[in-house]
Amino acid sequence: MEDATPDSYNQPDGLLMKRVLATMLMALLAACSQPAAPPSPTPAPVRSPVARPITPLADPGRLAQRATPPPGAAPLLAAYQARAEQALRRAEPLMLLDGLDAAQQAAARLAVADERVRRALSTADGRLVRSEVFGIYPLGPADDALAGDECQNRACYRVELYDYARNRTVIAIVEPQTQQVHRVAALDDTQPTVVPRHLLDLAAQIALAAPEVREELDLPPDPSMIQQPQMKVQFLATACERSRHLCTAPIFVWGDRALWVIVDLVDYTIIGLRWTDLGASSRRPVTEQRLQDDVVTARFCDRKTELRRDGWSLRYLLTGTDGLRIEDVRFNDEPVLRSAKLVDVHISYSQQERFGYSDALGCPAFSAAAVVAWDGPQIEEIRSASGVAGFALVQRFRSEFWPTPCNYAYRQRYEFYQDGSFRVVFVNEGRGCGTDGMYRPVMRIALADDQYTFSEWDGAGWRDWTTEGWQVQRDTTLYTPEGFQYRVVNVARRGWYIAPGRGQFGDGGRGDNAYLYAVRGDADRDEGESDLPTLGDCCNTDERQGPERFLTPPESLERAPLVIWYVPQLKNSDAPGAEYCWADSVLSGGVFVPRVWPCAAGPLFVPLGGG
Repeated sequence: MEDATPDSYNQPDGLLMKRVLATMLMALLAACSQPAAPPSPTPAPVRSPVARPITPLADPGRLAQRATPPPGAAPLLAAYQARAEQALRRAEPLMLLDGLDAAQQAAARLAVADERVRRALSTADGRLVRSEVFGIYPLGPADDALAGDECQNRACYRVELYDYARNRTVIAIVEPQTQQVHRVAALDDTQPTVVPRHLLDLAAQIALAAPEVREELDLPPDPSMIQQPQMKVQFLATACERSRHLCTAPIFVWGDRALWVIVDLVDYTIIGLRWTDLGASSRRPVTEQRLQDDVVTARFCDRKTELRRDGWSLRYLLTGTDGLRIEDVRFNDEPVLRSAKLVDVHISYSQQERFGYSDALGCPAFSAAAVVAWDGPQIEEIRSASGVAGFALVQRFRSEFWPTPCNYAYRQRYEFYQDGSFRVVFVNEGRGCGTDGMYRPVMRIALADDQYTFSEWDGAGWRDWTTEGWQVQRDTTLYTPEGFQYRVVNVARRGWYIAPGRGQFGDGGRGDNAYLYAVRGDADRDEGESDLPTLGDCCNTDERQGPERFLTPPESLERAPLVIWYVPQLKNSDAPGAEYCWADSVLSGGVFVPRVWPCAAGPLFVPLGGG
């Protein structure tokens, strides 16, 4: 059946379909206060009305001002504001989390009463800002760098609080049994990864109360609460730019398009409305097996696993928000890496208006905000024409209803070769919330030695970097005849050449176009070693991808411990014959199965003298 044209949208058939849309949407959820049920397959609509794109305003603030819900239109908002104001009068953070056990409640009370936490959430003159407890989690192995020795073999908790006024995350390490707060860290320009359920419900109600949203979806004046998949979103040229405000976006899917309603949870306003294309098969649901949360969590999130193979030894674990982390990596007993992990995946849609969100990858316990581990880590052989060349440690992360629209699938690969080479790889398997997405995975690679020299090939020789800095891979970038762009060497003249992806690895990658940041990584400073909240902004098109904060002020790289941040840039496509970073559902054997056009990126490290 063909889609309706703009003219037929206003004819009787179009009016009927608009009413059908309203009925379908209102039936999805009776009230935002109820737990969200998993989406169920719905029949394809007979017609899909052509969405009306919204022209951007010259002054984005005007939309925010007029999109504030009228009094009484959003009862969750009134109740939340009242509680927030009451918490400010009591000079304490807001605590609205449900389902906490006794230990978590005790940890929260200890954290909010701690003087260091109160100072981190106060102004210079001692006034407490608007803040809220976002989560209380049992401390895991990925938190070792922050926890210290006090929590070894002890039941400690990580309490995350958010400072709405200054876009700051405050983390307290608490031991309820001894009534102690061992450590407090304040991270500026960051947001907790997990947005609590009550805030997502609040954003949905604010969205549905806005006249602009009701007009776009053709809802009646008094809509019921409607909920679709939601995610934390930043939207440039608004109050959310550079993540200065906490924003989230209810997404309403209709036909081949999705309406994003970007809600500012600091000012309780609608920042913007944007339609994105979902692709031709968006009406075809795919059912995947449910995630085995308990098994993955128990086996891989709560403990570190030792791995020895082909001369390599390492430990690995699934973190809360930084994907699969490897540490203490050695080859033939020689130290290679202190650690490596995937901190975030930044995704932006619409290159003209630049909006999107930051994905965190982690354990199933954090599935409220992350694309979660679909199963445990797997070991795969790497084969060449001459036989087995090495092995790969692979972890899959997937939204439960992938590859339907607004669901995602990623893979991390750590490749280890018998000649001592290794590669850190990110693989995107689509599908996403649009056909114009730019994916920027943020990788962190901490080398093991503490006296490296970092160099770049300039066409004639190796030029040393004397201070921290960044570089982006371009069409004009120079490489050695072997394809190397960088080199790291220690005082013993051991080290690696670094080859960025240019489509030479045979994994479908078309080139990394990567930002690389060379940062001094002293062991007495964390600088991203522990599990990180969302880092940086989703949608910047320059070097401001998050790691640049560790370059200020630039420090010496001469004989320095070295951390390499690597941020590829991967543009998706659903163009027939040129699909990339994309997934679809195809009919096979009478059922719909995923078809994937993956994109892969990541640098190869080759030992000096190898290659």
